[in-house]
Amino acid sequence: MKKQKQLDLLEAAIADLGFKLRYEKGSFIGGDCRVKENKVVVVNRFLPIEGKIATIAHVIHKINPPGLAPEIVRIIDTLIANDLFSGPVR
Repeated sequence: MKKQKQLDLLEAAIADLGFKLRYEKGSFIGGDCRVKENKVVVVNRFLPIEGKIATIAHVIHKINPPGLAPEIVRIIDTLIANDLFSGPVR
C-alpha cells in the first residue's frame, strides 16, 4: 500500500476515535494529549511521511481500540514487526 494511502487511513481512523489531528511545527515528534475537553493528536509537520505514519500509528496502538479496520491493524503490525515503536515518541 502506498504511503499516502496509509497516512489517509490512519488520519481517518484517528478522527473516528474522536481525536482532532493537528500538524504543527516545533522541536517534537508528536503524540496525543488533552486540551481542556478535547482529545488532540499533534504531529510535527516537517516529519517525512514515514514519521507521520509512525506517530499516528503509535497513538492508535497505545489506545488499542476494539474493532479497528484490518488495513489499520496491518499498518500497525508492520511497524511493530519492523521495531519502529521501540524508541520513545517525544
